[in-house]
Amino acid sequence: MNVSLSSLFVILLALLAANLPFFNERLFALLPVKFGGQAAAKPIWVRLLELFALYALVGLCARMLEANIGNTFAQGWEFYAVTGCMFLVLAYPGYVLRYLKKHR
Repeated sequence: MNVSLSSLFVILLALLAANLPFFNERLFALLPVKFGGQAAAKPIWVRLLELFALYALVGLCARMLEANIGNTFAQGWEFYAVTGCMFLVLAYPGYVLRYLKKHR
C-alpha cells in the first residue's frame, strides 16, 4: 500500500470512527447498553469514552500502516494534542445530528 492510499484510508477510518458513537445506541456498534437491567439510550459520558477508545484504535491502525511503509517516527505530546483535536472536529457532524438538530 503506498503512502497516499494509506493516508486516505486513515482519514476515512478516522471520519467513520469519530461519528460511530453518535449514530447508534450500542457500545462500539456491537454490544447493547443496559442501565438498571433495561435497554437505554447511551449517556454522553459513554459516548465520550467510546470516542476516546476509537481515537486510540485509529491511532494504532495508523501506526501499523506507518510501520508497514517504512520507519516509524517518535511523536511528542504536540502530535497527540493536534490529532485529538482533529478527531473531535471530525466527530462534530455526528454530535450535531444527535444533540443539536431538532428531531420532528
